[in-house]
Amino acid sequence: MVRDETPSAIERVQTGIRLEKRLLKVLKALAEYRDMTLGDLVEGIVLHSFEGKTPFERTTLKHIEDLKRIYGLTLSANDSHRLKEKRG
Repeated sequence: MVRDETPSAIERVQTGIRLEKRLLKVLKALAEYRDMTLGDLVEGIVLHSFEGKTPFERTTLKHIEDLKRIYGLTLSANDSHRLKEKRG
């Protein structure tokens, strides 16, 4: 099967979302490592997830583990529905 490499025309919009601080640091560092924008990284993660596919290869997952350690990110997918923002 030959894949069509023609870019898809899209319209992007500016958005403001709130993310857990350490998670954002890991995402920004990963985007920098992959030489892409944070928005491009998030779009790729979401599009893969919507199809039930993993967005990262084993080597990238290892790099993510290193970044999580560096930035002290201990949250996991199990925490995703139990996060509560600190007041103050």
